[in-house]
Amino acid sequence: MQMRLTFRQLSRALLYILLILLAMLYLVPIYVVVITSLKDNAAISLSQMWNLPLKPSFSSIVSAWDQLGPNFGNSIELAIPATIISSLIGSLNGYALSKWKFKGSSVIFFIILFGMFIPYQSVLIPLLRVLDAMGLYNTILGLIMVHSIYGIPITTLIFKNYYSAIPNEIIESGAIDGVGYWGIFRHIILPLSIPGFVVTGIWQFTQVWNNFLFAVSLTNPPNQPVTVALVNIAGSQTVQWNVQMASALLASLPTLIVYIFLGKYFVRGLLAGSVKG
Repeated sequence: MQMRLTFRQLSRALLYILLILLAMLYLVPIYVVVITSLKDNAAISLSQMWNLPLKPSFSSIVSAWDQLGPNFGNSIELAIPATIISSLIGSLNGYALSKWKFKGSSVIFFIILFGMFIPYQSVLIPLLRVLDAMGLYNTILGLIMVHSIYGIPITTLIFKNYYSAIPNEIIESGAIDGVGYWGIFRHIILPLSIPGFVVTGIWQFTQVWNNFLFAVSLTNPPNQPVTVALVNIAGSQTVQWNVQMASALLASLPTLIVYIFLGKYFVRGLLAGSVKG
């Protein structure tokens, strides 16, 4: 018994060691980005790439912010409304498709999901012409509309699966009490939807913030998001590795912060709709 317990403890210890090594390997690029962004130009070389900065300098971060600041604001102005709009529409779609079955609902759900598999590149030219005709080309509002529409399929799927786990008896009791379609959604479904909104919010915010193709194709300076500005810095003629690393660090901070503080809720939200009953 003692030998079996010892073997189990040894196996668990080896497993933890393996997981720690894999985590360290995964974090190597982040380590390089952080320490390089804290060095000045004189301390940057391949031979000193792994060395910690002897005298940390924030000049590269300040320089990166001077170049990224306006575009950073554009990304915030874009990502937050697009995330909220697509999540709300996905919630309404998921509610209708999971709790109010009607003729043709399966076909409509299939058509909505089909939007997930349409490559961005295939719609760029018609999308550009539509936005131009609407007067929304080269505007943050146009990007918000595009990302909101492209986010509807995945948010609908998430909310439909999540609402499917809610007992139908709750809906029936609301109907018996005389609460209508919108009343049930507002007073019963919506208060239960927080985990679903956390999942769609994290997912959509990350997708919109990191998107480059729509941003570079549908906007011009000074209305471009931070991802385009980051690529412009990396593509400059003079290579300042510390400034580029600092720019990459600043551009990734919002999504990192979201996952660090809300990651556990993201997993809980995904699992919340996986089991019925």
